Amino acid sequence: MLTITVPSYAPGYAPDRFKQVFRRYPAGVVVVTADSGRGPVGFTATSLTSLSLDPPLVSYGIGVAASSWPHVEAAASTVVNFLGADQESLARTFATSGIDRFAAPTAWRRLPEGEPVLDGVAGWLRLETERIVPAGDHRIVIARVTESWLDEGRAPLLFHDGAYHSL
Repeated sequence: MLTITVPSYAPGYAPDRFKQVFRRYPAGVVVVTADSGRGPVGFTATSLTSLSLDPPLVSYGIGVAASSWPHVEAAASTVVNFLGADQESLARTFATSGIDRFAAPTAWRRLPEGEPVLDGVAGWLRLETERIVPAGDHRIVIARVTESWLDEGRAPLLFHDGAYHSL
């Protein structure tokens, strides 16, 4: 009996090529924070998408192997922190595994509902999770915006071709 192993990606299309294509696609940089009752967690993301104006919905992706995933899955709400062009070090902190991302020099506080929010960011959205959708080795979190804050004078931090940039 002949056994054929089928790759999980399209034939002739390697995962490295997929990564290369998306490295060339610029994206805004955010840090998603949450606290499901076990202390604050957070991760750097470039997958934030606006979905709907009425109701106000957004989505973001998170890998199931990420240390923050069990906390995000259990949390009823999260905060998307929009990073300013001068906050590359904060993006790198929340992209680093195995460290206390909320330790000094990270400055943060809690919103009245208890979610962690980063100080000095260009803006933030408080979100209530509506649905989590399986998507390969990730999950897509769909959430309703319940509150927001914006520092209108700040330029955004962008990620493109493996590096951080500003406009």
